[in-house]
Amino acid sequence: MNPVEADSEMLDAPQNSSRSFVPSVEIEDGRAIDSAFSQDVPNSTSSHGQQENSSIANSDLLRSSRKRHRESSREPSILANNVASNLSIKMPGGQSERMIEGEFLDEEDAERKPPAPYASSLPTGLCYDVRMRYHCELDPPTFRSDYHPEDPRRIFKIYKELCIAGLVKNDLLNVGPLIPNPLLNISARNVTEAEVCLVHDQKHFEFMRSTARMTPDDLIVLEREFDSIYLNTLTFSCALLSAGGAIETCKAVASGQVKNAIAVIRPPGHHAECNRPMGFCIFDNVSIAAKVCQQEYPETCRKVLILDWDVHHGNGVQQAFYQDPNVLYISLHVHQNGEFYPQGPFGDHVHCGAGSGLGKNINIPWPTKGMGDADYLLAFQHVVMPVAYKFDPDMVIIAAGFDAAAGDQLGGCFVTPSCYAHMTHMLMSLAKGKLVVCLEGGYNLESISKSALAVTRTLIGEMPERMLNTQATETGIETIEMVAMYQSRFWPCLYPKDPGEEVFDRSGTEHLDDVIRYYQASQLKEAHNMTNVMIYRDRLARSFENQVMATPNFEEAERLVVIFHDPPEIMGTPHPVTKKLALDKTWLADGLKQYVDWAARQGFGVIDVNIPKVVAGVHLSDELADEEGMKRTKAMDELAVYLWENYIEINDAEEVYFIGVGTAYTGIINLLQSREQEFVERVYGLVNFISEGPLIPVSDQGTYNFSSYQSMSKWYRSLSANFVSNTHLVWDITGKRPSKRFGNLIQSSKISLNDMLMERFEDVQDFILTKIEMRRQRRQALAGQQP
Repeated sequence: MNPVEADSEMLDAPQNSSRSFVPSVEIEDGRAIDSAFSQDVPNSTSSHGQQENSSIANSDLLRSSRKRHRESSREPSILANNVASNLSIKMPGGQSERMIEGEFLDEEDAERKPPAPYASSLPTGLCYDVRMRYHCELDPPTFRSDYHPEDPRRIFKIYKELCIAGLVKNDLLNVGPLIPNPLLNISARNVTEAEVCLVHDQKHFEFMRSTARMTPDDLIVLEREFDSIYLNTLTFSCALLSAGGAIETCKAVASGQVKNAIAVIRPPGHHAECNRPMGFCIFDNVSIAAKVCQQEYPETCRKVLILDWDVHHGNGVQQAFYQDPNVLYISLHVHQNGEFYPQGPFGDHVHCGAGSGLGKNINIPWPTKGMGDADYLLAFQHVVMPVAYKFDPDMVIIAAGFDAAAGDQLGGCFVTPSCYAHMTHMLMSLAKGKLVVCLEGGYNLESISKSALAVTRTLIGEMPERMLNTQATETGIETIEMVAMYQSRFWPCLYPKDPGEEVFDRSGTEHLDDVIRYYQASQLKEAHNMTNVMIYRDRLARSFENQVMATPNFEEAERLVVIFHDPPEIMGTPHPVTKKLALDKTWLADGLKQYVDWAARQGFGVIDVNIPKVVAGVHLSDELADEEGMKRTKAMDELAVYLWENYIEINDAEEVYFIGVGTAYTGIINLLQSREQEFVERVYGLVNFISEGPLIPVSDQGTYNFSSYQSMSKWYRSLSANFVSNTHLVWDITGKRPSKRFGNLIQSSKISLNDMLMERFEDVQDFILTKIEMRRQRRQALAGQQP
């Protein structure tokens, strides 16, 4: 007899006797209950002897069953079915009795109510309303390529993509089968005035309402007064629907109607401030929805996490919750030292909230465009998720701009749909899965539709696709560490720890920048008798004391080499928590020293300019502590002009060669463009080393009359050698050559500045000597032509 037939016989046997049989089951303490437990069943027709014989028969059946169980293997599903089938036994007369009552269930278990539906069984919600497309330009351009980026087609393109994928039932757009549990429609409605005024002031609402009564000509004139806004008579209606749609979507999740949801809404909202629209945004949709949910669900939606991955900083959301301890706002955005939209310092890492909301505002400001999947995931792993777990929100709202997606020209970053899916998947582990995705920016129709689809697939329960790019950029790593260190004063879960300002105020402490520069100065003085160049301008003197040194012959040498460079690199492994460096495991990498040695041996005059990361006691990301609030780059530009006017332009050198190392090279390029004619007539070669950060293009807008080179950019390209790290983002532009305005770009096989300097030492010598020889030959040719 096979195991299946044996199971069937065991199940049939108890129904033909006056006693019931249940196979072995395992209870909580791990011990097996004797399977032959029996329970007397009243039967007036059975005698004592019959019952005894039946008991003996059942005992024999039990022993036979145990023997078969030991001798043969059975599938777990069969065992499970046997147990489940015997928990409720049919009795004569149609009665049924629970065999396990009294054995497994106590009174408390018996009184428990049926469980609520599991969240995983709920559908995912979708809010989409075609009427939001009515917000459009009154005076659209002739060509599609000139359409405003915030195009009405954005939301339809996403909706269509969801329909084609079978996630939404739409007979006109479905091209294949639907998923078993399609997205549940969430109807948008108009936000009320009271709800808007939870975030915006009354005047802002009344002003936007007044636009519905204006003439088209008045609206065209009015929109020019605002920052990146267009208006028509239906803009106000669309904004009401957009904010109302965000509210209803969040309420559907908060109330348990759906497990999570996506709101495909426009106009976007995260730039709209308390008293004005800006940046394509009318009302701050996400902030309004969060505040409404906090009011209507005070017990179950008290703490809200708003994660903003739009490529632009959500200044409106930050403003709305800057002092709120119950809303954690985290934004990942391109900042570019305050030059990227919305310009200003408010998106930097030191704006962390105020009052009771201190620490509840976290900005992760990318210093440049071009950030990719690995940078965003690293930020999630090291900052976003540790803080989010500690905050433990009741609801998560994603301000989901897809303008950091690969292909979006405004954002200039390279985030893939797979990365958006992975970030969504991580956030779904919070707040028992109560997650709402609200559309913000994103202006490449293909990119936003594919990215939104990937996010929605993750919401319904599919696992994200594999990611190909897993190597974060050096810029990304530095930014994330900077944010984690600064925020660690508010979040103990973040590392590395910030030593605090008091460390720098202690007696006996010095910046290593200064210590190293003193060492360099002593070495340069000993080797080449180089001395400090005096700077007779108070602000610059404070900022660059002991940073500019020159050889004794720099004023009369025929050839002058001017070097602008970042401080040398320090290599070592810091402690993961304290960030302290062990001196016996730390090295100074100064590959530039051999360049100075070589130039001095050639008899060239040399000016060595060190641009410290700490200028006038203020760190790179902060403003200078003076009346003009100059940035480090502006101070460097001013120093370059000062040196040119007071030491380079007036000396006897007939040929000047510049070498720029690191971000300091921007000072040379800015000098070139501010002193175009003098620079072109005196400079015969430029060598730059760029490891990271943006390349600086040379403009052709100047007035200098070029003869042989025709333009400034062509002159720069012919006389420059720019060695760029092989990991620089300029090499990742698929199918495109870098702009010629960046100069003559040469890809290095190395990554760090010091390695590049060591690798290209001989190439730089050959470059400068070749330029000198070409200059000599031209002079000889000109001399031969003279009568």
